[in-house]
Amino acid sequence: MLDHASVSPNSPGFPDHPHRGQETISYILSGKLEHEDFAGNRGMLTAGSLQFMTAGRGIMHSETPLPGDDGTANEGLQLWVDLPKEKKMCAPRYRDLHSSEIQEVIADAGRVKIRVISGVSNGVQSQQDLTYTPIWYFDCTVKPGGTIKQLLPQGWNAFAYVMAGDLIVSGSQRATKQFDIVTLSQDGDGFEASVPAHYATEARFILVAGQPLNQPVVQYGPFVMTSRAEIEQAVSDFRMGENGFERAATWASRATKRL
Repeated sequence: MLDHASVSPNSPGFPDHPHRGQETISYILSGKLEHEDFAGNRGMLTAGSLQFMTAGRGIMHSETPLPGDDGTANEGLQLWVDLPKEKKMCAPRYRDLHSSEIQEVIADAGRVKIRVISGVSNGVQSQQDLTYTPIWYFDCTVKPGGTIKQLLPQGWNAFAYVMAGDLIVSGSQRATKQFDIVTLSQDGDGFEASVPAHYATEARFILVAGQPLNQPVVQYGPFVMTSRAEIEQAVSDFRMGENGFERAATWASRATKRL
């Protein structure tokens, strides 16, 4: 699942809620995000930074979008990545990836910029061990007259989601516009797209590829498992405060207390 959120300054955001069975990747495009969980983890993400969270057997947390220090409204992306069945009940974990840790690639005579969040682009390797399920994640900007070419692991699922501008994806019969998503064939091993020179603005999009797990996906709200029985168990564990949710009933985030 991919969520693209623009949050007003008066919004309570995403108060205390549980997860089990997936990993979430939160990417702050503008503003800030305050996060806290029932295990005592707490922090602030700023524009250009990401958080990789493994829910595993259970986590209860809050996410509070905030404007930037200059008043910039909060905007961000959150990608849900399924966990392999054998990792569904692993211990929760976090990995913050600060903007300064992300390397950039400049290509096509300066007309293409790629932030290498996860994976490899033009010989540049990202930080390692960000998720249990292998994924590649790039933030790409292409100026008019530019063409981006990016190799991807063959056999993986992949998509591009356009955040701003229009571009022409190789093999497509029409322009891909803002808020469009393009899914790629598993048979290919790369992605190519361009912004014609006569276009007025640059295009910005994310390019994401992930290793298929070839397992059932059963989602109920914030829980992602492989069967209805596992979902029912997750709901029961959360309500009863068991099997990873022991602290859920008595915990409240500082953000919730402020509200």
